[in-house]
Amino acid sequence: MSHKNSSIVFDIETLAYDFSEFDEVRQEYLLKFAKTDEEREAEIQKLALYPLTARIIAIGMINPDSRMGKVFYQADKSDEFKSDDGKTTYIATDEKGILVNFWETIQHYERFVTFNGRAFDCPFIMLRSMILGVKASRNIMPYRYGSKTHFDLLEQLTYYGTVKKFNLDFYTKAFSIKSPKSEGITGLDLGDMFKEKKFKEIARYCYGDIIATSELYKRVEEYFTLSE
Repeated sequence: MSHKNSSIVFDIETLAYDFSEFDEVRQEYLLKFAKTDEEREAEIQKLALYPLTARIIAIGMINPDSRMGKVFYQADKSDEFKSDDGKTTYIATDEKGILVNFWETIQHYERFVTFNGRAFDCPFIMLRSMILGVKASRNIMPYRYGSKTHFDLLEQLTYYGTVKKFNLDFYTKAFSIKSPKSEGITGLDLGDMFKEKKFKEIARYCYGDIIATSELYKRVEEYFTLSE
């Protein structure tokens, strides 16, 4: 996918570490504001949102013009296969391998596209890369109020937080695009799927997110005057 002066859409899937893997001091810190069992469970569910308590289990990347893509995903053994149409390559590796592949791929594109990437995907990738000793190939946290380098769909569709935010499922349905949640899988299912070693299913779920994001980007891009 080496296409200079073109765009790349990406999305990550994350999974929290098992709470028992944290020592007593960190467990106490994570739950210090939780007073009830329900509040404790809610805090534990949120661990997938933070790069110090979770890891990346998949990154999907697709060129919205050619629809050629790659999904790098965690599995218990190395593997590689292609989608039925031959346009998407799925590569199984460990988390460090996912990040190495991500940085190798993204450096060939002028613009990258995300949905809520500035607040979630990009800092998550940066911090996990630092933790695992993987060097970044470019700056994926550029100037916020510009869209030529990073087109964050959530930022653009809310005019940088001026209007109410909705999730990707809501936006795709509003724009008559197939929702990535139409297969009945959500992020809450990933933990059980990972334990059951349904690694390919997780990779395909990630692919669904980047397809939906790519379609949404193509629909809205032409209506925005790009800022520097």
